[in-house]
Amino acid sequence: MSDIIKAGTILIKEGTLLPEAVRFESECTVPGWRLVKDLDRCGLDREIREAGWNFFWLAGEIRATVFGIDEEKMVRRTIEEILARLKSEKFNSLEITRVASEASKRFLGVRYVTVSAKSRHIQGPARSAAA
Repeated sequence: MSDIIKAGTILIKEGTLLPEAVRFESECTVPGWRLVKDLDRCGLDREIREAGWNFFWLAGEIRATVFGIDEEKMVRRTIEEILARLKSEKFNSLEITRVASEASKRFLGVRYVTVSAKSRHIQGPARSAAA
C-alpha cells in the first residue's frame, strides 16, 4: 500500500454519493474509507466537475507521524490517525499531500513515516430555491 499512497492520492468515505458519470477503481485501505486507484486528485476533480458537481478543499492541512518497522503499516496508521483527528469535521474525502517515508528517516534508531493531508468534500449541484 505504501507505494500506492503518495502525494495526490485520494480516499473517499464509503457511502459517499457520487455522480453516475464518475467511475473509478478503489480498494479498502482503512475501515470506512476507499482509496481511489486509477485517478489522482486532478483526474477525479476533472471528472466530478464535468458532471456538474463540486470537489473542494476544506481549510487547513493536518500531519501525523508514526514510528515503527513495517512501512506499509506505518502509512496506514498515519492515515487512521489523521482521520481520527478530523472525525468531527464534515468531509467525505481526503487528499494525501505528502508522504515522507524514506528508509533513512530515523529518530533514535527507530524508523518513522510522516503523512500530510487535506480534507476535501464532494458535493452535488446546488438546488435552486424555486425547485
